[in-house]
Amino acid sequence: MSTIAGLEQGRVSRREFVQRVARRGKLPLGVTQQVYDAFIEELIDLVSQGNKVTLTGFGRFYPQEHKGHRVRFADGDGSMQIDDYTVLKFSATRAVNRSVAGS
Repeated sequence: MSTIAGLEQGRVSRREFVQRVARRGKLPLGVTQQVYDAFIEELIDLVSQGNKVTLTGFGRFYPQEHKGHRVRFADGDGSMQIDDYTVLKFSATRAVNRSVAGS
């Protein structure tokens, strides 16, 4: 993995990502930030309602259910029950995966 000037290797902050998108799209930073925020909020709202969001040519975001389970902790009686929960999952298209692998 190569280091990009000004970035910590392997990690891009939200701020840096939005700035890079604004530069690439030749858009004002404020507008790009609003679009980013709206995109993330809408994606989370849709998936939290059980919807799958498919961005053609990019991939699919979807909710994945997980069963609750017991976990052990050092405090208290040593165990705790975790309830069922849902997480956000992403599955990229083959074309996207090939592009990433080719980088």
